[in-house]
Amino acid sequence: MSTGKLLIVGTPIGNLEDITLRALRTLREADCVAAEDTRHTGQLLTKYEIRKPLVSYHEFNEAKRTPELLEKLRTGQRIALVSDAGMPTLSDPGLRLIAAVVEAGLPVETVPGISAITTALAGSGLPAQPFLFHGFLPHKSAQREKILQRLAPLPCALVFFESPYRLIKTLTALQTIIGDRRVVVARELTKKFEEILRGTPATLLKRLENRAIKGEITIIIEALKT
Repeated sequence: MSTGKLLIVGTPIGNLEDITLRALRTLREADCVAAEDTRHTGQLLTKYEIRKPLVSYHEFNEAKRTPELLEKLRTGQRIALVSDAGMPTLSDPGLRLIAAVVEAGLPVETVPGISAITTALAGSGLPAQPFLFHGFLPHKSAQREKILQRLAPLPCALVFFESPYRLIKTLTALQTIIGDRRVVVARELTKKFEEILRGTPATLLKRLENRAIKGEITIIIEALKT
């Protein structure tokens, strides 16, 4: 019996046309697709007329689902692992399964795709090398400010994901912590209402005053100049 393979597939972060030809071929050739949200991934597969069994794989069922998927791989199946947007494991589910497959000595192949991190950095207008990606900041203000204070002195660009509900609080903290260093707020990247705002924390707070903030947000902070 042949051994299966886990295929880590990058998917669009917004615009469905950003999927690669290789990713489409991989999804068509997979025996099943393990998806963070089967309804969301189902829309992508429908657009490209791909009909494959969908299996849910998210933070609430990964402990139960991982051994089930491992067994499928051992019987020779090719499983495509996708998150709702971007690459699995980058602030998305997938690490537990990938680590288990590696530990079992089974094949893993990564099919790269678009990332909000590199998309935001490329369009920021700020020096992008080196950079540090932290993921989402903590929900609680005290913890968020502690991390920002620890990372602010580093001589590299800082990249965070943030909720629209906490953006103003984060910019307010940055106003105190980094002063007049430049910040980029990239919102709804690749989507219809994409918006990239550039300025200091103070000017960005002024621009966002009395606005309803929606969508997925990536924040880039200019590196501390040495």
